[in-house]
Amino acid sequence: MTHGNRVRVVAAGDHFILPSLIREALAREVDCETTEVTLGWPLEPFGPVAEVTEASDAEDELIAALAGAQVLVTQMGPVTERVLDACPALRLVVVCRGGPVNVNLDAAKRHDVRVCYAPGRNAAATAEFTVGLLLSALRRIPQAHDLLARRGSWEGATYYTYAHSGLELEDLPVGLVGYGAVGSRVARALCAFGARVLVHDPYVRGEIHGLRVASLDELLRASRAITLHARLTDETRGLLGARELALLPRGAVVVNAARGPLLDEDALCDALESGQVSAAALDTYATEPLPAGSRLRALTDRVVLTPHLGGASRAVAEKAAAIAAAEVGRWVRGEPQAHRLT
Repeated sequence: MTHGNRVRVVAAGDHFILPSLIREALAREVDCETTEVTLGWPLEPFGPVAEVTEASDAEDELIAALAGAQVLVTQMGPVTERVLDACPALRLVVVCRGGPVNVNLDAAKRHDVRVCYAPGRNAAATAEFTVGLLLSALRRIPQAHDLLARRGSWEGATYYTYAHSGLELEDLPVGLVGYGAVGSRVARALCAFGARVLVHDPYVRGEIHGLRVASLDELLRASRAITLHARLTDETRGLLGARELALLPRGAVVVNAARGPLLDEDALCDALESGQVSAAALDTYATEPLPAGSRLRALTDRVVLTPHLGGASRAVAEKAAAIAAAEVGRWVRGEPQAHRLT
């Protein structure tokens, strides 16, 4: 129940977007009654039910917490038809991530529940992580660490030979596939390193950092390293396959911290085994978690693998909570939402 005219908000956080971060951000925006709930991460990679993805399996816990609440702020809460049916007072859901994949949008519309999200909260973190992956792949930093720190071997010193040493960013032609919030930040960082930045994005107009390239094929032929920053759509799924990888100069480096299905992993493995691609660094995969039988696991002398960590910084959690709280404040004040889907 709400007290007087105070809105009741459920801050259903997790171990990344802490409920306390949401509550503190809400306190700066609006006078409300906040209930904190900590939800677990999904037990399965694609959510507990078919209607939502990347959600926790805590429907019952969420329903109990939402009794009488008008607003839900969450990252992983499963806002399913069942949850919406059980929570008739709910009027606003704000998701602390770049898209409300844990919300059944059709059901929300039928229940007259507004849904907002938090775009851009991890753009800086993902851009920095991408540059880190690129440097790691170019100079084989993780492999050298593993040899010395984990195996006690000085064998990594053989990288200090012409045949085995890596590439440096200065004057290196680096192609960016996509120039959105992340790609544009990567371009600025690479320019600071002195790289020759090439950009292909048919949807971006105006000034860019780097040289605009009209076609993907042209970009690939000119780039000794490429990083992916495109959105995953029907058009971009499998964007880089065997044909595209063959266009790269031999020994090129491939980095993907965007979406796994942009890249044909079997084609990449073939290119790594043949030497067409000398190294790769991946943070996202076609199937997550990465299957035990993935061919990539046998290529770690040439591949840097991280478990979808690009957006994992403390600043991301704080930004997400602040963006979400601002949406709640707008709703309470009767102002238009900045990032609304329903």
